[in-house]
Amino acid sequence: MKQYLMLGLLLLCHYMEAQTITCSPLDKEAVVSKIGQVQDLEKPDFGQTMVAVGKTFLKTPYVAKTLEIGETETLVVNLQGLDCTTFVENVLAFSLMLKEDKTSFDDFTSNLETIRYKDGDLDGYASRLHYFSEWIANNAEKGLLQDITGEVGGAEITKDINFMSEHRDLYPFLADDTNFEKIKASEKYLNSQPICVLAQGNIAKNEHLIQSGDIIALATSINGLDVTHTGIATREADGRIHLLHASTGSMEVEVSEKPLAEYLKKIKGNTGIMVARPN
Repeated sequence: MKQYLMLGLLLLCHYMEAQTITCSPLDKEAVVSKIGQVQDLEKPDFGQTMVAVGKTFLKTPYVAKTLEIGETETLVVNLQGLDCTTFVENVLAFSLMLKEDKTSFDDFTSNLETIRYKDGDLDGYASRLHYFSEWIANNAEKGLLQDITGEVGGAEITKDINFMSEHRDLYPFLADDTNFEKIKASEKYLNSQPICVLAQGNIAKNEHLIQSGDIIALATSINGLDVTHTGIATREADGRIHLLHASTGSMEVEVSEKPLAEYLKKIKGNTGIMVARPN
């Protein structure tokens, strides 16, 4: 009976006027609770706010593919399990609420949609910012952040970005031809734009230019892919920049034990980082 009740509740999670949000009762309760939890965490520096909010998620389980739900794209709200990208998105959404002095569940979902989708508008699967280099570029266009990779020593590179279309079978939503063609169009646009990467060997000497709260994206040598992992920079007691992230190693949100520059050396295929500074 309990299982049927929960199933019924989950089916009711598609709500609001356009029925574009998927959120369990537990997750809605978690959002409301989190809003209360972070109320006193706003700092004069927005980056410090990001870190303070981010650390309230410590120990939250890492769960992959939390957005791949149902047969149509909806705004998935899930605080019970986070992957590296949804961790960053949720931290930014709650931090912006503090900056904007907003406190409602609707304010949170509005921020989350703005961050997660092209031009802030959920319009099907292909409107989600799947590639993180595009996530950075589009959120920069929205005025939410700045790509500062060049300012911290990065250099422009060109690379064919086509992992999703080349591995169509890994993405259930791409069985739909319309979604597939739209993703290919997004990839074509990405391939017309260079991306800036701070090479792994230059991170340590430029670490002083990275600030707590900067969003860090791990660039990769994997064919067709721009970024494999994301997190938030945090300068810890040792004076070094560490990575606050939803880790696939510990399978939970953590602060990396080693400083970022050393942590990256164990990541196979890592070529460096992109750095975005929230406004």
